[in-house]
Amino acid sequence: MNETSVNPMSADLARLIRRQWLGFFLLFLALSLGGLSVAGHYGSAAALSAIEEQGRTDANLKVALLQAVLERPRALPFLLSRDRDVADALTDMATGKQQLLDLKLAELVKETSAAVIYVINASGVAVSASNWREPTSFVGNDYSFRAYFSRAMKEGTAEHFALGSVSKRPGLYISHRIGPADSALGVVVVKMEFDQLETNWRESQRPSYVVDADHVVLITSIPSWRFMTTEPLPSDSLSAIRESLQFGEAPLAPLPFERKVDSNLVRVLLPGGGAQSYLRIITPVASTPWQFEYLVPTDDAVAAAMREARLLALLLLVAIAIAAAIWLRRRHAALANAAREQAAREELERRVIERTSDLSRARDHLEAEIADHRETETRLQAVQQDLVQANRLAILGQVAAGVAHEINQPLATIRAYADNAKVFLSRNRPEPARENLDHITDLTDRIATITEDLKALARKGRAAEEPVALHDVIDGALMLLRSRFTGRLNRLAVAPFPADLRVLGNRLRLEQVLINLFQNALEAVETHSKGQVDVRVSVDGAIVTVIVADNGPGLSEAVLAQLFQPFNTSKDKGLGLGLVIAKDIVSDYGGSLEVETGASGATFNIHLRKAEE
Repeated sequence: MNETSVNPMSADLARLIRRQWLGFFLLFLALSLGGLSVAGHYGSAAALSAIEEQGRTDANLKVALLQAVLERPRALPFLLSRDRDVADALTDMATGKQQLLDLKLAELVKETSAAVIYVINASGVAVSASNWREPTSFVGNDYSFRAYFSRAMKEGTAEHFALGSVSKRPGLYISHRIGPADSALGVVVVKMEFDQLETNWRESQRPSYVVDADHVVLITSIPSWRFMTTEPLPSDSLSAIRESLQFGEAPLAPLPFERKVDSNLVRVLLPGGGAQSYLRIITPVASTPWQFEYLVPTDDAVAAAMREARLLALLLLVAIAIAAAIWLRRRHAALANAAREQAAREELERRVIERTSDLSRARDHLEAEIADHRETETRLQAVQQDLVQANRLAILGQVAAGVAHEINQPLATIRAYADNAKVFLSRNRPEPARENLDHITDLTDRIATITEDLKALARKGRAAEEPVALHDVIDGALMLLRSRFTGRLNRLAVAPFPADLRVLGNRLRLEQVLINLFQNALEAVETHSKGQVDVRVSVDGAIVTVIVADNGPGLSEAVLAQLFQPFNTSKDKGLGLGLVIAKDIVSDYGGSLEVETGASGATFNIHLRKAEE
């Protein structure tokens, strides 16, 4: 009777629990796939939006530079068209005034950013040029077929980008008619080349180029793209451009772009092989029919954003799943308890009929099980609360230790300044006392900055890098150590180095690094009668190395093995955080911290990036 009444109910409950767990896992899998997909799309869209915002700012700056380059030579043809020497050279061909004009144009090229300046007569023949001495001189060449000549003769002025028929170098030709239209003597032409601008664009390592109204690439950071097109040219436009020899024999083939529908994203086949996705940003160039196009790489940024978004989504889903699993587990436990209680009641009723004495024992047994279950739950809750409290105290201890370590030197210096201020006040010398109080104010601001830095470190962030004078960083560290090592700081010698040497970082955080290393070195030689700490600076290309060497006892192998681990120290009162924080600070700014040790002492090498001058 026991098996027929209890076991079927337990089997049904087990099947129900298995079905619910299976449904739970299937639902979690579906939510995970959907959530990761949505998170990936969101991360990709957010990354593209940020890339576009930054890219458009960069593009506007490059366009502003291009416009500045264009504006400089535009007034030159106008001024030369009214120059008396130009008119004389065109009207008096036999007096040798062309040679005088050649010299004048050559001198103007040296003083301006123009590539070449030349004068064309009304028939289209160049009569004078700044490159008259060179093998590729324009003098005597017929330019009547050029659009910048015909348009200037007709409209008074013209601008035309083309490949030089003689020099075979691309450039912008800016022309201006000499005299009125009915009695024009010719045209003055200034050619601008953009080699330096293209070189600057190449340094950004992002494809940048300018296209004309026909979508032909004129100026580009990738030389192989010049005179290619961003859009296929109509056959009539293609024929007209080739007949005018504007771009020589360039094939005018489309750029190796693979565009995505309804998107500014393009897949670009790069020179030398390989393909990469870019965000295409288009900006018009004012006062010209051109437009500037800027390609910003997206693969790495989008992939990183998608990974971050998916990771956050996965963490959220896991947290929800854990909460749901706990709820489901408790529900199953409740069902199991209900099933057991139901079976116990039926068994109790049966035993009441059969044996009244067994009823009491069954009831006692059931009550004991319930009491034990409740006691177990109470102990589990107490253990959970203890673990939560222990975790909070551990975190609080780490933060308090970090704050205490970082503000130790400023507090010691504040104490020294305060004592000095009292001495000055007792001697009725308020000015030095006021200076010490000002120093105390600065140091309290520094402590506030350190605490902000520690909070930023907890958020895995860092102060923005900027060019910092290394001389100021070393002086600031020595100033804060002066009170701690009064009378002993002369053991520390800083070798001369360039006063204008700058590195990338944050002054206060780099001072933290040097304070820690200087203090450790001075403490290492404290018991040495001839103890000395040498500080040297060396520059190797883009890397600046600060070397802190002492002649103390050096570091043991056991200490060296755990030197950069938190809370590991060989000092009686040390926290073991100084070198950990120092290494993290240096790493934040793209540098590294290395140590060498031996019987003659320890040497710390701080490698930092040199700031561009």
